[in-house]
Amino acid sequence: MQLSVVILNYNVRYFLEQCVLSVQKATQNFNAEIIVVDNNSPDDSCQMIKERFPDVILIENKENLGFPKGNNIGAKIASGKYICILNPDTVVAEDTFEKTLAFAKKQENLGIIGCKLIDGTGNFLPESKRGIPTPFVAFTKIFGLYKIFPGIKSFGKYYASHLTPDQTGKVDILVGAFMLMEKDLYEELGGFDERYFMYGEDIDLSFSALKSGKLNHYFHETTVIHYKGESTVKDNTYMKRFQEGMDLFYDKNLKPSIFFSAFMKLGTLIFSFIKMFQGKSRPSAAPGSYILISDNPALKEKLQQNLKKNIQIATIENQKAVFSQTFSKAKPTEVILDANYLTFKESIHILDTQKQKNLTFKIVPITSNFIIGSNSSNDRGEIIVL
Repeated sequence: MQLSVVILNYNVRYFLEQCVLSVQKATQNFNAEIIVVDNNSPDDSCQMIKERFPDVILIENKENLGFPKGNNIGAKIASGKYICILNPDTVVAEDTFEKTLAFAKKQENLGIIGCKLIDGTGNFLPESKRGIPTPFVAFTKIFGLYKIFPGIKSFGKYYASHLTPDQTGKVDILVGAFMLMEKDLYEELGGFDERYFMYGEDIDLSFSALKSGKLNHYFHETTVIHYKGESTVKDNTYMKRFQEGMDLFYDKNLKPSIFFSAFMKLGTLIFSFIKMFQGKSRPSAAPGSYILISDNPALKEKLQQNLKKNIQIATIENQKAVFSQTFSKAKPTEVILDANYLTFKESIHILDTQKQKNLTFKIVPITSNFIIGSNSSNDRGEIIVL
């Protein structure tokens, strides 16, 4: 077995369905397994997996055990040489794993590999590559110095600015939405530290790999959609868990001074407040027009009936001309990508290359009866059942 993909799910049934569909496509040419660990979701995630994906290994936890323990449970039964920790609110391309595994096999002293992540609007997610949040680096992040003084290299370490989003290279810290490594290394490091619940455990595991002498890498040659925030409501519980995660990381790994500990408690409080308010749902302007990238007129009719809007259909060949006409009207436009017509890689490429301020995207997953997407990396996504 080459690869085990472990997906920890909590209450995101439709995002999970799309994720598994994309992973199936991405693993069909080599020996791999998909393991879904469900943390006692109140929705019908488990029933959906049993009915639609009988070949997927499903573990049903009886309570929400948190991100580290849930993933460790899945990793324990994994039989692949490599293991990929993958969020359920992600979409991988058909060649994501083949490319990443090929890269992994060329590396010496391999640690953890992360990839280029974009949100549901096509914007690059800077947490795809990060530096160790030392006291100074944390200070530049909390107070936004990396934005105010982008030309000062020492202020850009939090988001590993020595690499552009389109450069592969060594980095310190990777995000838990996509982490690929050898299973032996995962076990050697003890997996995720289960004292964390949701925040800080990916930083901790990345740092542990570095301490063991391994080299972590950001790999830009494959792009994955990460909708973000789907399993997490940014409320007081979020703020508490974020603070606890950061406190644990610093106490465990960096042994901060009393002054720095006090500063970080204040900083994480401010930062978590900002994140909490960013995560509040805000009304967005309804699309003024819709474009369907598909070759299926019946789907167009179905969407028009459901959305009560006229929909313009386009193909891969003429999409750019249609987009340019739409942009000239300067009104919000929703692009619906038919995954029965497009590959996941083509859909990801459209998000990555056609992103515009007035453009949002939804996907119709393969043989599914819903459209799905997210208009902001801070808001929860949108699902419309057809």
